[in-house]
Amino acid sequence: MARHTVGLADPLSPADIPKDEAVADQLPQALTDCITTYGLRHFKIKINGQPDTDLARLETLAEIITTHAAADFAFTLDGNEQFKSITDFQSFWAAIQDHDALRPFFEKLLFIEQPLHRDVALDESLYDQFQAWPDRPPIIIDESDAELDSLTTALRLGYAGTSHKNCKGIFKGVTNRCLIEKRRREGETVVMSGEDLCNVGPVALLQDLAVCAAIGIESVERNGHHYHPGLSQLPAPMQEAAQKHHHDLYHAGPDDWPTLRIQDGCIDATSINAAPFGVGFAPDLSELTPASEWQPPIHP
Repeated sequence: MARHTVGLADPLSPADIPKDEAVADQLPQALTDCITTYGLRHFKIKINGQPDTDLARLETLAEIITTHAAADFAFTLDGNEQFKSITDFQSFWAAIQDHDALRPFFEKLLFIEQPLHRDVALDESLYDQFQAWPDRPPIIIDESDAELDSLTTALRLGYAGTSHKNCKGIFKGVTNRCLIEKRRREGETVVMSGEDLCNVGPVALLQDLAVCAAIGIESVERNGHHYHPGLSQLPAPMQEAAQKHHHDLYHAGPDDWPTLRIQDGCIDATSINAAPFGVGFAPDLSELTPASEWQPPIHP
C-alpha cells in the first residue's frame, strides 16, 4: 500500500496551486487529483506542532480524504520532531480529541511518527510519562532510530515501534523486524512502518520496496514519484530498461517517460520480488554524465 505524503506546503486542491507553481509534467499535483489518479487509501500527514494552524489544516484534510478516498482509508501523523516534551505533545493530542470535527477522522489513525525532538525522544524520563498516559495513541520513533539498540530502548520506554528506511541499514531493519515480530507474538501492540526519503528508480526505490516486501511491511510511504517527474531525468535506454523489466511497477507517463504505477492505492511488487535485490536489470552507468562534468540546464 502506497502511503502518500501530504507535506505542509503541498496543495490540497487545484485552487491552492499558484499559477507560477503549477508543474508542467501533467502528473497530479494537488492532493484531490492524486487521490483520483492513484486511488490512494493511505496517507502520511505532516504537522508543524502549532495547534491553531494544524487543526485547521487537519479539518480540511479530513473533509478532502473522507470525500475523495475509499471508505477504508487510513492515515499516519508525522510529528517531525516538532515537540520539545511529551507534555507539549499531550496538549496537542488533547486539542485534537476535543475537536468534534476531527474525532471520526482520527478513528482511522494508524500511528504517530516521532513527535518529540531527537534530543529528548529517548530520554529515560519518558518511561514514567508514558506509564502515566495509558490511553496514548501508538507512537513510533523515526529520526531517533540511529543506533543498533534504539528500537530496544524505545520499546522499553513505551513507544510502539519504529520505521524502516534502507538508508538506516538494511540488516538493521531486518533485525528490528525480528524484534517487532517477537513482541507481537508475545501479545504486544507494536508497529514497524516503511518511510521514504524521496527515493526514485531505477535502483533505490526498487531496493527499498524489496526490503519492505521481504520483512512484511504493508503500508509504505512513497513520495519520490510525486516530487520528481518519473524517470524523465535518466537516459532513454535506462528508462526503457526500467519499463521493460518492471512493467508492473512503471508505465508510460504523459510524455512517454516511465512513471510509478499506483492502482487502487497499491504498488505491484511482483517483478521486484522476482529480481535479485529488487532490480531486474543492471543499469549502464556509462550512460550517465559524471558529476564532475554535469552542468545545470539553462532555461531562457
